[in-house]
Amino acid sequence: MIFVVGNSRSGTTMMGRILGKHPDIYTFGELHFFGQLCAPPFSSELRPVDAAKLTAELCCVQQEGYRTHGDSRRFLKDAEVFLKGLTPYPETPAHLFSAFLHHETTKHDKSIPCDQTPRNVFYIQDILELYPEARIINMIRDPRDVLLSQKRKWKRRFLGGSDMPVKETLRDWINYHPITISHIWRTAVNAADQFAKHERVASIYFEELLGHPETTVKRICNFANISYTNTMLQVPQVGSSVAEDQPQQLGINPHRAHSWQDGELSSSEIYLNQTITAVLMKKHNYTPASIQPNIVSLALHLLTFPIKLGGAFLCNLDRMKNIRQTLKRRLFNHAQST
Repeated sequence: MIFVVGNSRSGTTMMGRILGKHPDIYTFGELHFFGQLCAPPFSSELRPVDAAKLTAELCCVQQEGYRTHGDSRRFLKDAEVFLKGLTPYPETPAHLFSAFLHHETTKHDKSIPCDQTPRNVFYIQDILELYPEARIINMIRDPRDVLLSQKRKWKRRFLGGSDMPVKETLRDWINYHPITISHIWRTAVNAADQFAKHERVASIYFEELLGHPETTVKRICNFANISYTNTMLQVPQVGSSVAEDQPQQLGINPHRAHSWQDGELSSSEIYLNQTITAVLMKKHNYTPASIQPNIVSLALHLLTFPIKLGGAFLCNLDRMKNIRQTLKRRLFNHAQST
């Protein structure tokens, strides 16, 4: 099993597509099993009724998409059929998740499942403990490029993501604030850094992937004990927040690096981002720009922060199975199992 993790908009989707081009790997969409569909502890006893509900939710998200899915109850019959075919019956949510991943992977004539949910960066320890054979690929990207991508994320609806519900577009707009995005980047990178020396965790810089795709992907293949194939680099150029989708264009676009320098971020946004992420920027060799913020703009960001934070919290209540635990991990870098 392979898990691609990292702060959102750090290249996790691209990495998932690259791995999905391998003849043995099936890449799922963002499933959000850990923390959203299921709260810790993931090794607790699983009742049959809860197993059916959880399976239906997984089927729904997998088939219809994380941001576009409907009511999962429509998949309860599919869930019952799936569960009846399992031997042995899953005793815990973790066992059920593994069985689901391998079942879907086999259905697509592949043998290695790959989950590319970014938020799993806050559940690395759980994954390592629950799945001893798993490999984790952690994506890291310049926090200023992440900030720009998050700022423009609500525009995905107009750049090729035409199936995006208006509710999700509004959620993306409300979620954006330079302080919030910068702080989450810091906690996500810090959460992964705790496992930097673990033999089953590899960190990949997005800029390195763009600049040296073949060398980087070969290194990933060695880490995951899979063979390298040239087809892995032939991914469609879609999903960007700063450029329109070009699905007919195959390959890795090197120009997606350093987009923040094009001027769409204000001086105050860059200043806040660099201030909040300064320690980890230095650790990961991202050079800060010398910049003086616009005082009025800076004050406005500081004043609107509580409002935007409250709005984001309300908009994302439905994405937290356990509010306290989720906030503890995402905002306060509580990376230990609960």
